[in-house]
Amino acid sequence: MDQIVVSTVVYLPPDEVYDFLADFSRYPKYSEYLKNVHQRGDGGAGTRYDMRFAWWKLTYTLRSEVTDVDPPWRIDWRIVKDLDAHGDWQVEELDELPDDAPADAETACRVTLDVSFDPQTARDGTVDLPRFVSFDFVVDKIKPVLVKEAQKVVERIVADIEGRHRPVELVVERRPS
Repeated sequence: MDQIVVSTVVYLPPDEVYDFLADFSRYPKYSEYLKNVHQRGDGGAGTRYDMRFAWWKLTYTLRSEVTDVDPPWRIDWRIVKDLDAHGDWQVEELDELPDDAPADAETACRVTLDVSFDPQTARDGTVDLPRFVSFDFVVDKIKPVLVKEAQKVVERIVADIEGRHRPVELVVERRPS
């Protein structure tokens, strides 16, 4: 399994951060490659999402399901079709504001996106590849895109949730192998 873990600090209370993260329908505005999200459910455990992605010459709809929620601390999910992948959003309240906190900050949380995936599980024709393009070629090209995109998504979410653009320090703890 490959894993991507991206985290940063958000200057809002955990419940506000959680409510924002739990609204997956807004995620297309954070990702260049996510075109739309269709939700079936109330957002809690058991809610399913069809997420339409487009990258290079490929388009694909991922089907995911929220497997567990622990408001305002955690949202767990998994891909339910064609790909072995799962992940979570974690929200951890910080006891103290970081030294570089904005002057108007009153509270802070560490927000972490943790995604584990096995790209080889999509090998069996799940993705319709252009003629003469090998699956391994696509996997080698997409892994760095996934890391970069995870970073961009977290940065854009922070700007949207805080209502301002600011330098965001991201910690990338693991990268795909």
